[in-house]
Amino acid sequence: MYALVGVRYRNATACHNDERSVDALLNSGIFADGTPPVVITTPHMEGIPESTDIPTNIGMYNARIAADVAAARRRGEHVFMIGGDCTHVTGVFSGLQAAHGAEARIGLVWFDAHGDFNTSKTTLSGMLGGMPVAVCAGLTHPQWRTLAGITVPLPTERIVMVDVRNLDPKERTLIESTDVTVVPCAQDPLRLAMEALVVQCDYIYLHIDEDILDIRYVPNHMTAEPNGPDMATVQSAIRTVATVAGPKLVAQALVSVMNTGDGAATSVASGIELIRTMKSVWNYSSEV
Repeated sequence: MYALVGVRYRNATACHNDERSVDALLNSGIFADGTPPVVITTPHMEGIPESTDIPTNIGMYNARIAADVAAARRRGEHVFMIGGDCTHVTGVFSGLQAAHGAEARIGLVWFDAHGDFNTSKTTLSGMLGGMPVAVCAGLTHPQWRTLAGITVPLPTERIVMVDVRNLDPKERTLIESTDVTVVPCAQDPLRLAMEALVVQCDYIYLHIDEDILDIRYVPNHMTAEPNGPDMATVQSAIRTVATVAGPKLVAQALVSVMNTGDGAATSVASGIELIRTMKSVWNYSSEV
């Protein structure tokens, strides 16, 4: 069984665009194939006091995601998050820590066109969506990390970044100064990186931003990038991660599926294809 966490907010603010994205994925039938039963939770913002400090809001909302993730893991379920954006990686990571212990060896496999490893000092844009992996690693916005419930930062040697074809200059320098592993979306280098990661970890979390795909698959994505991998390449990479990780792959997420504007139908269809593969690696679908 897996728990499906549907996130209807972005950057800790109400966002109906994401609500329609979650509903479009749910209504597609991709999660209704009957085996196994799916437990669906939808964390909400109600009751969280507004703050002028957006990282504080993000942290508080991620604590709610973390609670659902931790509850699912304590029930022995896999976790599948859809909707929201990359800021919500902190909620899943926090929930895994809460369920398995602060010292649990959790690895993050990051599929994205971007590293999201900027800090408040390296960022060119100030975009908080470009910082969540650095937050997990304890390198920026400590209020976001601690309010989300991350008690021990994620060691950088337990991070594998896949593709990240567009990095800011200072972000690239920061990544290169750490033990983060960066590989292309290709089978052989990814397999080697996963084999090295798995021996260091008890649990693996695969996080996918839909913008890892070439822009033709996600034409309305706010951070779409050209010169990216095609669908078959990303699907093959998902299978590689799952094959090497085996039972240690306990959480997956697909975020930033945009369901508004020109090209929305294409992006949703791409999300459904990615989900189909993500489910199949857990043997929750007969389709491979």
